[in-house]
Amino acid sequence: MSAQSPVPQKRITAPEITARKGGEPIVSLTSYHAHTAAIADPFVDFLLVGDSLGMVMHGYESTVPVPLELMVMHGRAVVRGAKRALVVVDMPFGSYEESPSIAFRNAAHIMKETGCGAVKLEGGRRMAETIRFLTERGIPVMAHIGLTPQSINVIGGFKTQGRVRNQWAAIEEDAKAVAEAGAFSIVLEAMAEELARKITAAIPIPTIGIGASAGCDGQILVMEDMLGLSPRVPKFVKEFGKVGESIRNAISSYATEVRNRTFPAPEHTYAVKDDAAPAKGKAKAQT
Repeated sequence: MSAQSPVPQKRITAPEITARKGGEPIVSLTSYHAHTAAIADPFVDFLLVGDSLGMVMHGYESTVPVPLELMVMHGRAVVRGAKRALVVVDMPFGSYEESPSIAFRNAAHIMKETGCGAVKLEGGRRMAETIRFLTERGIPVMAHIGLTPQSINVIGGFKTQGRVRNQWAAIEEDAKAVAEAGAFSIVLEAMAEELARKITAAIPIPTIGIGASAGCDGQILVMEDMLGLSPRVPKFVKEFGKVGESIRNAISSYATEVRNRTFPAPEHTYAVKDDAAPAKGKAKAQT
């Protein structure tokens, strides 16, 4: 009897994330390549291919310059690396704001080219029509309000939102609008704790906090930030590792051993084989 093929692992879907509202906290991280996606996959519910990759990996000063095809390239890599987690890909600046139809064209391109399970876009009430247009046409959308990094040129930098109560009404309306439009979840970024808790209690979809308190339905961080790989991190980041320090120490040791000629050592090199000796496992020629 032949061995049965292993059953493929079922990937988490956007509706399953929505169903987690008010339940066990949702765990997520950003990921930009297959290797880290594979490492994180067993532990997270979704991976976000964030346009933060422009700053983290490509040295941009903001997320604004990131092109659509860069998101597609990294999205493909993360989908290849992750087998279980839902993969969400950010729609970059300029790819969805002009009209719902253009947003659909670009979102469909992202999903077809990467195999991801959802897209994310920034904006509240102003993007509600677009979110509805996409979801009605089969594209799951994660919304994003509060600090929206693509809008830093308008809001004047990376500023915490909701620190004064006269800002609350507009932000609350943003949250309600995207939920009513069909978003399956919503990222709350850099938001006063009390406001984030109020929004979480008021809307029927999960809130994913990044600098918005444990009162949210889930959390997300930039992987490089929480690993201690980024040179500077916001106040809301906890460094769960010291990867940057480990990399520096490893490279320093490597450089020292190369210069001392102690690397490569004999165990890292290949010896010459005796051409006259018969290959193992092969019979000698018969005369």
